[in-house]
Amino acid sequence: MFNTEENTGVQSICLSFKDGLISFPTYENAKAGEVVYVVSPFETENPVIAKALIMNLTPNVCEALLFEDIKVQEGWLVLPSGELTNLNAGLHLFNSIINALGEIVYTESELVSEEDKELMNDEDNGLVMSFSTETRAPNILDRKSVHQPLHSGLKSVDSLIPIGLGQRELIIGDRQTGKSTVTFDLWQNQTNLNLFLSSVFDFKASQTTSLLRELIWSIYVAIGQKRSKVMGLFQEAKTRNMLTYGSIVAATASESAPMQFLAPYTGCALGEYIRDVLKGHVVLVYDDLSKHAVAYRQMSLLLRRPPGREAFPGDVFYIHSRLLERAAKLSDEYGAGSLTALPVIETQAGDVSAYIPTNVISITDGQIFLETDLFYAGIRPAINAGLSVSRVGSAAQLPAMKKIAGSLKLELAQFREVEGFSKLGASLDAATQALITRGNILVEVLKQRQNAPLLIPFQLFALFAGLSGNLDNVGLGNLDVLLSSLEYFLFKYKFYIFFERVQISAAMFEDLELLSVVFKVFMSWLETSFLPNNRG
Repeated sequence: MFNTEENTGVQSICLSFKDGLISFPTYENAKAGEVVYVVSPFETENPVIAKALIMNLTPNVCEALLFEDIKVQEGWLVLPSGELTNLNAGLHLFNSIINALGEIVYTESELVSEEDKELMNDEDNGLVMSFSTETRAPNILDRKSVHQPLHSGLKSVDSLIPIGLGQRELIIGDRQTGKSTVTFDLWQNQTNLNLFLSSVFDFKASQTTSLLRELIWSIYVAIGQKRSKVMGLFQEAKTRNMLTYGSIVAATASESAPMQFLAPYTGCALGEYIRDVLKGHVVLVYDDLSKHAVAYRQMSLLLRRPPGREAFPGDVFYIHSRLLERAAKLSDEYGAGSLTALPVIETQAGDVSAYIPTNVISITDGQIFLETDLFYAGIRPAINAGLSVSRVGSAAQLPAMKKIAGSLKLELAQFREVEGFSKLGASLDAATQALITRGNILVEVLKQRQNAPLLIPFQLFALFAGLSGNLDNVGLGNLDVLLSSLEYFLFKYKFYIFFERVQISAAMFEDLELLSVVFKVFMSWLETSFLPNNRG
């Protein structure tokens, strides 16, 4: 917390102010990236105190950008903090919305009072640890190859584009194609798994070290979004009990460019607290880095840095690479924690060859591409299986899923090749017609309702039913009802008792003959349950 009595030594004076940019004489030991306090004269009744970030540093003059939208006058004091931007990280930052400076601005129940904010962000209370928002990525030798699955709860992702703990997977597509929905469903699925883990493994206390290390924490970084959308997301997450192990870092569209620029680094620092201190697993969603790049472009133009392609500065690649390189799966020697990054990029008219999309594609370990045409055709999530890829691949996939869904991508690709012929009304041979029928069934199987992530056992049975030919004689119009009935059947008879990342009972799902028997039992149950004389 700022204290005028402690900051009366080294100081400088504001020379000029324009568009949020202040300049002042360079003081001793000034650092680029340092936070400074800009203070109105102490003689005034209510001194104004604002924070700014040093961006340009020369031997004679420093330039800093204000975090807040206030009007500064020449002659105001500039007092150094001596610190780079940092976050007082701790578990108190979960179950709340925090801003880019790491300050809690909203909790599950009500707005936080100033006194509570001071207590929660005080390093001396033993609740928090100071983490720099800018740290070096873990060394290669400190890492371990990505091998544990991160289950999204989406059939199309977990079967075709598996994501691993510690991976960086880009979610890319035009606006209004369901990018945020995919990330929200993934967050909700981690909540379901956490609750499931707590119930299956009978921990004596809810906050034991063992439990905290097994949980998957979620941090959603909202950059440049409307405040109403962020609050809607918070309320929806609260309703679904997703905030116990979740937090939202928000720098909304109404906030300054430096705040929007800093937000993902703050979220990453909180994630590193979970990975490095608790030795746990955390998923970070950056929604979205397109707006983050635009905020940095605005800052750079104010600082008169030379514009390049699409008016972005030359180091716009570096701001994203240094952020995403911090995602890692650590080795057992360093606690075996992980930080998984899911950056979101918005394209214009499906142009993935634009500057920022190509930058982030080259940094990440794969991308999930959402297509407008598929979205409006009713295929949701609107994932283009041909353009989407996971460069970690089956290394982060359960053996059961690998065995069942191994041929799925090939069958979909073959279906897309011959699909056009059926639309032209051409006469087709039996083999091609069977291929088209199977393809239509698989497309229906991969469809999923919003806010309805599925545990892996439910996904495995649905995919097995589609790929094994058990659904070939079921009309497309009846598939949705049949798959919903299958979920109910599996839940009723407790086939869901299977925790994904711990290989308990996993062998059952690799036995395709056993799955076939279970499916026949389901079909028999379905016939007897829905016959007219058995409805009671």
